[in-house]
Amino acid sequence: MTDQPFCLILIVPRQLRDEVLDYLTEQSDLVSGFTASDGAGHGADVRLQTAAERVKGHADQTAVQMILAERNASSLLDRLQVSFAGTKLVYWTMPVTEFGTID
Repeated sequence: MTDQPFCLILIVPRQLRDEVLDYLTEQSDLVSGFTASDGAGHGADVRLQTAAERVKGHADQTAVQMILAERNASSLLDRLQVSFAGTKLVYWTMPVTEFGTID
């Protein structure tokens, strides 16, 4: 594993939003920050858990994006798999070719 930057995206059911965001904030040794956005999950594997979601036809979700080193992304995923086992959080990673701040 390398220090190459990776983007880790988590798709979090609305019911777990606060718990996952608090958890990520506590992982300050791996995560320096993240962005969370409201989303609407569609598809055959999306679980519609409330009557409102079934009426709307989509699951209320939060998409969480963070940039971190590849090894930190792997370590964070290991921790998430232990702490949120059985919750069916969806995730993916993508290599980042460039990352910075425009001042």
